[in-house]
Amino acid sequence: MGSQGNNLRVIAGRYRLEARLGRGGMGVVWRATDELLGRSVAVKELTLDETLSAPEARWWRERTLREARTVAQLRHPHVIVVHDIVEHDERPYIVMELIDGGSLDDRIRAHGPLDPAEAARIGADLLSALGAAHAAGVLHRDIKPANVLLGSDGRVVLTDFGIARIAGASTLTETGTFVGSPEYTAPERMAGARTGPASDLWSVGALLCAAVSGESPFRRDSLSGIVLAVVSDEIRPPAQAAPLLPVVRGLLERDPRRRLDAAQAERMLREFLARGRIPAPAHAWRSPRSVLVSVVLVAAVAGVGVSAVALLMNGDGNGNVPPPSPTTSAGSSVSTGASASTGASTSPGPSTSPGASASTPPGVSPTPSTPPPAPSTRINGR
Repeated sequence: MGSQGNNLRVIAGRYRLEARLGRGGMGVVWRATDELLGRSVAVKELTLDETLSAPEARWWRERTLREARTVAQLRHPHVIVVHDIVEHDERPYIVMELIDGGSLDDRIRAHGPLDPAEAARIGADLLSALGAAHAAGVLHRDIKPANVLLGSDGRVVLTDFGIARIAGASTLTETGTFVGSPEYTAPERMAGARTGPASDLWSVGALLCAAVSGESPFRRDSLSGIVLAVVSDEIRPPAQAAPLLPVVRGLLERDPRRRLDAAQAERMLREFLARGRIPAPAHAWRSPRSVLVSVVLVAAVAGVGVSAVALLMNGDGNGNVPPPSPTTSAGSSVSTGASASTGASTSPGPSTSPGASASTPPGVSPTPSTPPPAPSTRINGR
């Protein structure tokens, strides 16, 4: 695939792929040279689900290019710059700026957890980026340490917008495989509900915990354990997160309607950076308990396994289970500093009646849009 020169591929007659930077469930990231402009770039080679039919694969490629173009319109100092989107040998490629530095995940693995002030700085910059993205109608859907790049100049850069969503992966496949990063996934996404900006903000709350402690508070030994931790278990932020607790509590609110928004959370973190403390939010973090949690708990305790949990949680909240989306062979994503990953798409607009549309691939029925009620949040007994 691609032309060769000095044993290196050139795609679209312009981008010479020179060294692999990372590999994930959704593709490969390459260090490359733009031979037209003579500059170094990063090129993400997206891998589409090989089980898709030809019409479905074509539909996903078109959607990939369309949504990547939407992300390319974002202009923010903490959002990765997309230079170009090309299709080569029926495979989409995204050409981005090359960040001189590794990811937050790399930093934690190499040097251990961050102090609260550094975590707050990174979190505030991410929230600023998300505020701009959400205002433009773009969701991320896979915020995690591996998708946060740290430049050698201290710049924080959010990358991998929209990759899994536009590459044809659902959150939970009918085989029970989770596509994405479950430890950072909001409970409403786990439940198959219609998601919005608040889902990204939950992920930032989990990321802040990971930044100061080294791991997500929802890490467990199994996927079913992670699912239960996200949707039902008492949320216990790590002790290291104590200085940031008002923000963490506000972001890890299971009811998305009561979750802090990006502007509120960013303001609180910048207050901490300026004054060394965060004022408590004005309202208590309580919400009604959902019947969905009990159903999932019973299924898990009964030992029916991840597949049944996935089936239960993919319903529309009224006992209806939609037809499965096209499956993907990718499991939980594996990422490096510039890795591929599952991600997001443009933010959904007002709900419409189900029916075939440009957002529904051939042969796949649209998912009902009615979200299930959100389970309650319990943080250290509150």
